[in-house]
Amino acid sequence: MQSFTGVGVSPGRIVGSVRQMPKAVSEPPAGEKLASSTTAEDAAVTLRAAAKAVQAELKQRSVSATGAGKSVLEATALMAADPMLIKGAVKLINTGASAERAIWDSAASVAEMLHNLGGYMAERSTDVLDVRSRIVAELRGVPAPGIPAADEPFILVADDLAPADTATLNPALVLALVTSGGGPQSHTAIIARALGLPAVVAAAGVEDIADGTSVFVDGAAGSISVDPDADQVAAAEAWATTAATLSVFSGEGSTADGHLVPLLANVGGAADAVKAAAAGAQGVGLLRTEFCFLDRDEEPTLDEQVTAYKGVFDAFPGKKVVVRTLDAGADKPLPFLTDASEPNPALGVRGYRTDFTSPGVLTRQLAAIATAAEGTEADVWVMAPMISTAEEAADFAAMCREAGLKTPGVMVEVPSAALTSETILGSVDFASLGTNDLTQYAMAADRQLGPLAALNTPWQPAVLRLIQLTVAGSVAEGNNKPVGVCGEAAADPALAVVLVGLGVNTLSMTARALSAVAAVLATVPLAEAQRLAAVALAAPSATEARDRVRAELPVLEEMGL
Repeated sequence: MQSFTGVGVSPGRIVGSVRQMPKAVSEPPAGEKLASSTTAEDAAVTLRAAAKAVQAELKQRSVSATGAGKSVLEATALMAADPMLIKGAVKLINTGASAERAIWDSAASVAEMLHNLGGYMAERSTDVLDVRSRIVAELRGVPAPGIPAADEPFILVADDLAPADTATLNPALVLALVTSGGGPQSHTAIIARALGLPAVVAAAGVEDIADGTSVFVDGAAGSISVDPDADQVAAAEAWATTAATLSVFSGEGSTADGHLVPLLANVGGAADAVKAAAAGAQGVGLLRTEFCFLDRDEEPTLDEQVTAYKGVFDAFPGKKVVVRTLDAGADKPLPFLTDASEPNPALGVRGYRTDFTSPGVLTRQLAAIATAAEGTEADVWVMAPMISTAEEAADFAAMCREAGLKTPGVMVEVPSAALTSETILGSVDFASLGTNDLTQYAMAADRQLGPLAALNTPWQPAVLRLIQLTVAGSVAEGNNKPVGVCGEAAADPALAVVLVGLGVNTLSMTARALSAVAAVLATVPLAEAQRLAAVALAAPSATEARDRVRAELPVLEEMGL
């Protein structure tokens, strides 16, 4: 039996047929000319026909799509017939350019023009570039880029998924995700957990699996098997039953002996918050405020921010909502705030540090959060990302007090913050561990790179020790401050047990993970969680840490987690 091994990032056992995601369309050679046997008139006719075919295909797909995916497909279909785009390409064909090169250059010009217009029009520039790739693919007679269209459910295999791809991902048709690239904190991994799809990333060689091949995917073990046997088919059938029982969370997280561990949700806006509340989340452990700022050429107004935040607060009356202030920079650049020319953005001006270069934005955001909090019953806490020193923590706490916000905190995602947590927590009321970035910085490993996936896991003993140090600083004499985890580590039921054993007070995760984490925690007494934390800390590697803990939690295998 042919098999592949990667990193399991979202549990589940699925048997299904593979559909490979088409490769990205390559740029036509610069200066490519019309073939000697082709006239400009014929090339223009072929181009127009290709554009119409793309438009028709997108319109057909939009009929059955919903939500954001439907909007994306409809907007892209309109752009495929844009007169400016086609006329520009025909003009270039008449100068001797090939149809592929002409549409490529014409689209580049239109996209630049839209980007320079700013606002809504700037957002349409990505539609133009998507259309360009689709038309070139049509001209070449190869599959269009993006999530493949299908009438039957399938297992999607790809190099990796870009954020734009997920807008057209239909979880009713996509049974599981498998990628040859990416890592445990890549966009693919985060989306898979949010959608509840079994997923394996960094699985080298899966790009060679032929379309239509039947495979068994184990999202917990990180394995893919071609032509599954009877035992694997039975395991997939058993998972379907288990998944149904894990879909309900009682609304109270605790260990087997009654030690309370509030299970909170990570959300990106009011719609997410409403769903999380319906799923039983005991509050919000991470409100990503970037949703208000992304795709904007200018800072949102105070009223716009207040409305957005209030929608989240209203979903959790009487419960804790932890707001992370703007985490701009690195993979979340903002035209009005960050410098796109930074040579190393992950180590540059991001998060709290943007106040160094663009003072006023953070102050106005804190004012908006305070205003929104005044009109709700939520218990609003606020934390700053990318805090590195006690001085920065004290400064942020003072800014919060000035704005009228009573519970300031910090993100611990820079190793220096973990190492000096005792002094940092002397100035603020709580800390939240961002395990995605903490792992990336501790291991000097870009979390998006598949080849570094083995390094980029929170099971690394070095990362676990940083978490242990953070907790130790939080309970040092004079502190007694709560520490939560809001990184993706909290959504791993086995790692959640270790985190509780290390002394973490709350866990925040995608709402879909709440029930599974709660179910596993409920089988483990606190003393046993503490023993398993010691087992993980003593392991010589991340793999050993994970394997040793999982071996002592048979409930994981029983549940398929």
